[in-house]
Amino acid sequence: MVDAFTLTKILFLGTASFVVAMCWTPLLTHTLYRFRLGKSIRSAVTAPMFAKLHAKKAGVPTMGGVLIWGTTGMLALFFSVYATEFNFLSRAQTWLPLAALIAAGMIGLADDFMNVFKKGSHGGGIHIRHRLVLYAAVAIIGAWWFTVKLGFDSLHIPFVGDVVVGVVPYAVFFVCVIVGTSFSVNQTDGLDGLAGGTVASAFGAYSLIAVMQGRYDLAAFCAVVMGALFAFLWFNIYPARFIMGDTGAMSLGVTLGIVAMLTHQPLLLPLIGFVFVLEMMTTMIQIISKKLFGKKVFLIAPIHHHFEALGWPEPKVVMRFWVISWMTAALGVLLALLDIVGGSSHIYGAF
Repeated sequence: MVDAFTLTKILFLGTASFVVAMCWTPLLTHTLYRFRLGKSIRSAVTAPMFAKLHAKKAGVPTMGGVLIWGTTGMLALFFSVYATEFNFLSRAQTWLPLAALIAAGMIGLADDFMNVFKKGSHGGGIHIRHRLVLYAAVAIIGAWWFTVKLGFDSLHIPFVGDVVVGVVPYAVFFVCVIVGTSFSVNQTDGLDGLAGGTVASAFGAYSLIAVMQGRYDLAAFCAVVMGALFAFLWFNIYPARFIMGDTGAMSLGVTLGIVAMLTHQPLLLPLIGFVFVLEMMTTMIQIISKKLFGKKVFLIAPIHHHFEALGWPEPKVVMRFWVISWMTAALGVLLALLDIVGGSSHIYGAF
């Protein structure tokens, strides 16, 4: 069972992350507004309903996700050099998710800059195909680290046990999880507070799972991300002072997928991140229906925009999606606990 100091360390780091992020947010906000790094809204010609619903968001600064990965990186560096008793960096648990968070954040930052200054594909930033390649490259590097450096080659099936699948199938599965999660979270980032709140619940769930498995550095890392996310949400709740941007959504999605793999519970990710799955599935259904049948299933996809088009106030949509994410995250933690207690997670030890 987790000792008092370890639990205190995790809670302290989460709180410190919130405080630090809140302290430097005014500097970030001033910079975003000073240089007019505002969001570009899709053309009324190509997306008339979206443009109508979100015309008021034009010019709201993007790139707010820098607050999240910037704070996490600063605290990781600080506590690895000073006050080392609170250090949460370790080769087996947190090197990779931290590196992926920052790397994916930098790619997203470049994409956001291109979008702001109307560069790239049709003036909308990095083309979707090129983004897919870039984030797949991050995932491939992660798969190499997992298989070569950490020796992962098996998948854990809750209530069944570990199934050895081999290095190549594991690496392919790893890449699919990371890329799928990153783009699903990105699809969720469409309303003030929506992505931030739902991602926070998912990281909270995996922090608890990591604690149950004795992976305390990973739990602390998730707590730091959560703390920064809560500070971000303070300014992102409707009406948003700034928005997350790809630098936040994509980096958080990549990192969440890696955390799920590190806890050996990626099969619980579709439940814990149910909102992300729902968002991506509705987008795919809409695209397939339009291409094959020339008809739309939803007024606008992903589904949070559909409810918005039906006349739901933006805060109502966000809060209801938050409630769903809290409930599914709690259910995911419960299943993980039952899995451990039931003995199929024998490699982690008992809670």
